[in-house]
This record gives sequence, structure tokens and C-alpha cells, in this order.
Amino acid sequence: MQVKTNSLKAWILAARPKTLAGAVAPVLVGAALGFAVLLAYGRWTTGVIPFGFCVLFALAMQIDANFINDYFDFKKGADSEERLGPERACSKGWITPSAMKTGIVITTIISLLIGLPLVYFGGWWMLAVGLLCILGAFLYTTKFSYLGLGDVMVVIFFGIIPVFFTFHVISPKNIFMSPSGLGGDVVEMGSSVSWGMVMLVVLAGFCVGIVVNNLLIINNYRDREQDLKNGKKTLVVRLGSKTSEWLYLLNGCVATIGAMVVCGRFVGTGFPFNLVIPLFFLPFHFLAHGNMVRINHGKELNAVLGQTSRNILIYSLLFALTIALAVLPVWYSR
Repeated sequence: MQVKTNSLKAWILAARPKTLAGAVAPVLVGAALGFAVLLAYGRWTTGVIPFGFCVLFALAMQIDANFINDYFDFKKGADSEERLGPERACSKGWITPSAMKTGIVITTIISLLIGLPLVYFGGWWMLAVGLLCILGAFLYTTKFSYLGLGDVMVVIFFGIIPVFFTFHVISPKNIFMSPSGLGGDVVEMGSSVSWGMVMLVVLAGFCVGIVVNNLLIINNYRDREQDLKNGKKTLVVRLGSKTSEWLYLLNGCVATIGAMVVCGRFVGTGFPFNLVIPLFFLPFHFLAHGNMVRINHGKELNAVLGQTSRNILIYSLLFALTIALAVLPVWYSR
């Protein structure tokens, strides 16, 4: 591929557009939960602006993390000619290391600026959350991914944190409902927090996180032999290929069950779709897993990487759709 150094095309490729689904997915689920609370109040428009900032922040942080990963893996020599995954900008010479460092600074600042308005909606401690996300982006590539802890980071920063805090900034006046459903009591955070609702939102974040983590699993599964040579002790390297295949399959199944539990408990109306809609994710998941096992190694696994990215988006949309279909009749009846 002919790409002019430091060109717009080079930066677009470095941003890795195919990975952006993993950033948007948890925001969609957190927003669906947040808007469900708003609709219970008979309104939804107040959540549009914070939702927009959450989406933009998630996208900016994902691009920032991709630049960080590109630069530091290049400096460590991890992106060699033997690389099986999608080509990286610094190693291919599309972007010079000095330009990439500048790009990291710029995207980090942009992420902070986008995140600042969320302080208005969620309180000053949202600033600490934003700084934690930026710190996590650096630590993931420089430390945790080489220690086999990258999967934990993904579940936290691409699942629990974005789902929980998207819900937090969208919910009116930081209000949580009781976990008995939309017909239950509504309590204000800071006076009598419904910890059952907190746990439901955290569970939703965990479910999204393990689905997003399948993207890391298939990536490390493809690179397991090279990572072993380079001393990169990913979870796949530690577990082995067969166990990693089962983990990939298990993540999707557990996440589907979790979505059904969250939707059924959150809505609390006996709405049948909470037992049906999430199941439509499984055929796509089983197909990707089957291709993973069949292909087993080599660049052909990049096709499964694309399927996994697609599945993340499908899962989050089905999750959000289940909540939306369940809450709309409740809102309409009010």
C-alpha cells in the first residue's frame, strides 16, 4: 500500500477506524440505561448533550490509545516484519515517530477538552475519571499488555467505566432507581443510593467489557507465537490456544446471559423481549468462534478480528434495543 508519510490517509489508518466499535459499544449500553431513567420521568432530551460528549470522548480516547500503542510498540520493536496483524503506521513509515508523539499529545489534549463538559453533568470527580482513562491508555501499552493484564484493563476501561459513567451523566440529577424496575422507587444519589441499581449497571459494564475483550483475545491468539518469542506474556500465551478458544466462546455466552439478567431486572415488567433479543447475538458469536478454531493461526485470523469487531457492535445494539423496547411502553403509559 502506497501511503505518503504523515499524510491525512496515514493518520486515518493510524487511527484504526475498525477498532472504534469497541469504544462506542459501552457508551450505547450506558446511554440506554440512562435514557430509560429519563423516560421514566417522561422526558429524554436532557440526556442528549451528555450522551454526545460521551461518544466523542470515547472515540477520541480510542484514537489516542491507538496512537500510543502504535508508537510504543514500534519503540519496543514489537511491530516487526513478522507481524501478522494489520499494518502499523510507525513501523511502515507512514508516520514518523516524532510526528506520532505530537499526535499523541494533540489527541490527549482533545480528549481532555471533550471530557471537560462532562464535569458539569457528572460532578468534578468526572475529571479524575478522564485522567484515569488517559493514564490507563498509556499503562496498557507500556506495562499491562506485556504482563498478561491487558484483558483486565479492557474489561475495566472498555466496559465497566464507560457504561457506568455514561449512565451516571445521563441520569437526571445523578438519580438511581431501585432495582425493582421502572415502576420502583426513585432515589437521589447522595441521599439513599440504590446499590442494587449500581450493581446492575456495573454488571452491564462487565458484560460489555468481556465482549469487547474478545477483540483482544483474537488479536493475541493470532500473535501468540510471535508474542512468546518476544517475551510478551499475554493471557493467550499464558493460557494456551485451546483454553483461549474456550474463553472467547465463554465470554460471548456469559455476556448474553448477563444482558438478559440486566434487562429483566432493570425493566421489571415481565417484558418477553429481554429473554429473546440478546439471543440473536449468539449465531454471530458462534460463527466467529468457529472460524477462529478452524483457521487457528496466520494472517487469515484478521478476518475473525473484523467479525469480532462487528459482533461487539451487534451485541451493544441488541442490548440497547432490548432496554428501549421495554421502557417505551412504560413511558407512553405515563
